[in-house]
Amino acid sequence: MNKKTIIGLVLLIGFGSLLFMNFGKQVGGYMNFTDAASTGAQAHVVGTWVKENAYSYDQRTNIFSFHMKDQNGKVIKVVYNNLKPANFEDAEQVVVEGKMLSDGQFEAKHILVKCPSKYNEQVKPNV
Repeated sequence: MNKKTIIGLVLLIGFGSLLFMNFGKQVGGYMNFTDAASTGAQAHVVGTWVKENAYSYDQRTNIFSFHMKDQNGKVIKVVYNNLKPANFEDAEQVVVEGKMLSDGQFEAKHILVKCPSKYNEQVKPNV
């Protein structure tokens, strides 16, 4: 092999390794609150809004917060540095991406609300 090919392969492998290592640190995948707390990594947590605990929005600090129950039943306060997502009250499921804070709260960088589809077929009784 010539010198340019070897240098190119080394650079390609080095760049690929850096990309893989950095992406791995970015998002730890789907977890529950317990796993997110133990790893300290960025995580996606799927759950539902606990409606008994009202949500709040502070205009002064631009912080939206609510309590969420993960799929294992653990309830944690979620804080989000942004406005309340549209259709939040109608959500069947909530996915938060972020990380656990040292005070036991979850800091969300992104929130995805999964609402019931208006396009689902209505079940009609047989008459």
